[in-house]
Amino acid sequence: MSSIFDQNLPQTSANFAPLTPLLYLERAAQVYPARVAIVHGLGAQAIRYSWSELYARSRQLSSALAARGIGKGDTVAVMLPNTPAMVEAHFGIPMCGAVLNALNTRLDPATIAFMLDHGEARVVIVDSEFSSTMKQALAVRQSTHPLLVVDVCDPLFSGPAELFGMLDYEALLASGDAAYAWNVPDDEWDAISLNYTSGTTGNPKGVVYHHRGAAINAISNILEWDMAKHAVYLWTLPMFHCNGWCFPWTIAARAGVNVCLRRVEVQAMIDAMSEHGVTHYCGAPIVHSMLVNAPEALKQRIPPGLKAMVAGAAPPAVMIESMEQLGIDLTHVYGLTEVYGPATVCAKHEQWDGLDIAQRAELNSRQGVRYHLQRCAAVLDPQTMQPVPADGQSMGEIMFQGNICMKGYLKNPAATQEALAGGWFHSGDLAVMYPDGYMKIKDRSKDIIISGGENISSLEVEDVLYRHPAVLAVAVVARPDKRWGETPCAFIELKPDACVTAEELVAHCKAHLAGYKVPRHIVFGTLAKTSTGKIQKFELRKQAALVG
Repeated sequence: MSSIFDQNLPQTSANFAPLTPLLYLERAAQVYPARVAIVHGLGAQAIRYSWSELYARSRQLSSALAARGIGKGDTVAVMLPNTPAMVEAHFGIPMCGAVLNALNTRLDPATIAFMLDHGEARVVIVDSEFSSTMKQALAVRQSTHPLLVVDVCDPLFSGPAELFGMLDYEALLASGDAAYAWNVPDDEWDAISLNYTSGTTGNPKGVVYHHRGAAINAISNILEWDMAKHAVYLWTLPMFHCNGWCFPWTIAARAGVNVCLRRVEVQAMIDAMSEHGVTHYCGAPIVHSMLVNAPEALKQRIPPGLKAMVAGAAPPAVMIESMEQLGIDLTHVYGLTEVYGPATVCAKHEQWDGLDIAQRAELNSRQGVRYHLQRCAAVLDPQTMQPVPADGQSMGEIMFQGNICMKGYLKNPAATQEALAGGWFHSGDLAVMYPDGYMKIKDRSKDIIISGGENISSLEVEDVLYRHPAVLAVAVVARPDKRWGETPCAFIELKPDACVTAEELVAHCKAHLAGYKVPRHIVFGTLAKTSTGKIQKFELRKQAALVG
């Protein structure tokens, strides 16, 4: 039965419009047309675009695609580093109704070919650095549908390149109309982007984002960081990863500056930070560790008041301590591809300031509470779907509800149904809830080590090992054991010029852990990592099974 508030109060274009982050670009160009939107490079040779120029170039891209028959529901793939073209792709492609598929630039040709086929890409825009990989991918594609290949020749790339596209990117833009009359989506549930998961088991899954979620998460980023207008953001986080955690759209909403960076190296990072007055950047723990372990002369050039956001893996408390000592204000967020990148934040409290640095680091290492515009983030028993006791001990699975959640997995109804079962998105991450309502991950469900019937959190063991001054990176995985079922095996990457024995690390662990949690085997070497800095534990588990 309808109420008086449902009578003669129609929803019309006057009082309702679909949410989309594309409007953030339009507003930035209208309000701050001359302000710098993009800077790429250093010194007088740096490429710069204002917000009005970025808007015009994005509309040209959209117009040019539309003229070639690209429209609603068509996939346009891009294989680009963090360059101006990648920023433009986040606006120009969805402006014509198409769906952006940003490809991981470090993937092998066969995986790229699978994604192009599975996503039914009609256009692929590729940076010249990745021409060889793309050419190999196209050679093994299963689909026979035509695919327009567009070359991007970034002036800052000086390496060898084999161009093979049908069209140059700048020529494509020149064929478009800078005044193109793009439209907001008819429905905010329309797809805006397609992001593939890492595919550690079987083929990667295609995660579909909608305009509403992208718009909402972009604004939540601002709220979690209290991000000021005209913030200067350094692109250390790959834009192909969860659409850069939605930050291309966040920066537009703040009319900030996108400081592009082709390659994440500590010298390049600090050069860009120093010259352009960077105020914010994001990354996995390994990216922040690059600054922590940088030479002292470089550290002195880090701008004061720098704000950083960390996610991608639970940061060890020692790293949080080190960042604070550098004067970097670190915000810890947590999420997954399926929730647009970050969807929870470890919101800080003023009373924490009175604690010593180790206590603050411990509190800040938690995954925290839901993003402002996320409906719910909870730790539930996956069997009963009820909240676990908020005692900091009882373990459950982190689950999400709300607008910051994928539409589902492309062409995979069974996986979609499983992931969204019971009206919640199931993360697969095991966590506890504390009395103050903050959650903390204990492990991935697949990473828990069960030794002699006891659960061992690999993250707990890693956190202890990170506190050894010789350790740069560590990963602890299960090693099969005839007696105990599984025992911890630690893979250690040492800091340059550091020296430590396995026996010394075992003694260090024994001083801080129960005996059954201490690694039985320690392996030294460089750890395999993904393009976003995550350590590839699935590869290490294979190696651990072979350790004698």
